[in-house]
Amino acid sequence: MAHADGLPAEARLNTPRPLAPRAMAAPMGAHIALPVGAMPAPAAPAQGTAVFAPDRAPDRGHAEPHGGAGDRIDADDRMGDVVLRLLDVVGALCALVLASPVMLLVALAVWLTSPGPVLFAQRRIGRHGQAFFCLKFRTMTVDADAQLRALLDSDAAARAEWQRTQKLRLDPRVSPIGRFLRRTSLDELPQLFNVLAGSMSLVGPRPIVEAEIARYGRHFAVYCQVRPGLTGLWQVQRDGSTSYRRRVAFDVAFARARSPRLYLLIIARTVPAVLTGRGAW
Repeated sequence: MAHADGLPAEARLNTPRPLAPRAMAAPMGAHIALPVGAMPAPAAPAQGTAVFAPDRAPDRGHAEPHGGAGDRIDADDRMGDVVLRLLDVVGALCALVLASPVMLLVALAVWLTSPGPVLFAQRRIGRHGQAFFCLKFRTMTVDADAQLRALLDSDAAARAEWQRTQKLRLDPRVSPIGRFLRRTSLDELPQLFNVLAGSMSLVGPRPIVEAEIARYGRHFAVYCQVRPGLTGLWQVQRDGSTSYRRRVAFDVAFARARSPRLYLLIIARTVPAVLTGRGAW
């Protein structure tokens, strides 16, 4: 059943309730209740891990005999993956053709106004826990990491905000052109190349860094079931006060309810979200 906002019931998060005690995997398109709730503080992952495997792999269909319901679920999942991958490739190619003049202008603006490279590649965690380099137009100064450490060491309010949302509303590391690019989401256009390479999707959870794995806890296994996305359920439903815990709940909701229909609904809602700058800063 679809609500007035266009999203199906299984992908909406209006009533906070505890999440299920285990990270269940569901067939694509299944209608599943998607609550929000408290999550435990898990142990940090071991240092030096190159590929981040989820706590456990999906075990759908293992209890069914050959030709049973489990085989049908796996076949449906494979077909759904093919359809979504086809939408990714076609969509990314069309977007690159349309956005290439804008991308050239943005690259020129970054090069002229902010010393340093035009593109920024950061190691992120993708599907199946595999690491990849996520591309963006550079929006920060070249010494951003050192600035962040100094700020968090000296400013308790900034430290609390960073721990709560993994973002800073007044981030001193962001360049003037970077603020505009972030507000309009133009800094993420290079991720279309990540989509073509298969490390990302047009729609999915935002790609996380290694330090954020602990914040997902047992739900990291659910995050690893799908490709991270250029846009997603969190981006089109968030506001400036959305907590990180709620962001995780949005990611779990999408992974459990993903389908071509939900994919297209999120794409459609991304356009007004970008134009209004909802939750972006």
